[in-house]
Amino acid sequence: MSLNTPLRQVLGLGSAKSGVHHWWLQRLTSVALVPLSIWFVVSLLSLPALDHGTVAAWMHHALTALLLVLLVLTAAWHSRLGLQVIIEDYVHTSGTRTLLLVLVGFAHVFLAAAGVFAILRVAAGGSA
Repeated sequence: MSLNTPLRQVLGLGSAKSGVHHWWLQRLTSVALVPLSIWFVVSLLSLPALDHGTVAAWMHHALTALLLVLLVLTAAWHSRLGLQVIIEDYVHTSGTRTLLLVLVGFAHVFLAAAGVFAILRVAAGGSA
């Protein structure tokens, strides 16, 4: 069973050459976010307190830090994909669209890097 349209099979292209790939990435990131988000909420609710010391000690565990990094990266990627679709659909001026896509891309990379840095810093025992 192929997920390609008959025209794509003949031409080797999709309607926009990458639309199906983008659609699949959105679905995969959303599916990945479900268990990560459930784990995050359940883990936080199971802590005895939500003060800085308790949360920092929780983040000090390697598996917790790894899952938090995966959550931050997946959420940033999913958010970027969603905003890309919105910009491509509703911004009609080519130059503005390109500028917004670049700015959104940089903003998401910055936010993801800042999130990962913060998680690693707290997990390593540094001051927040």
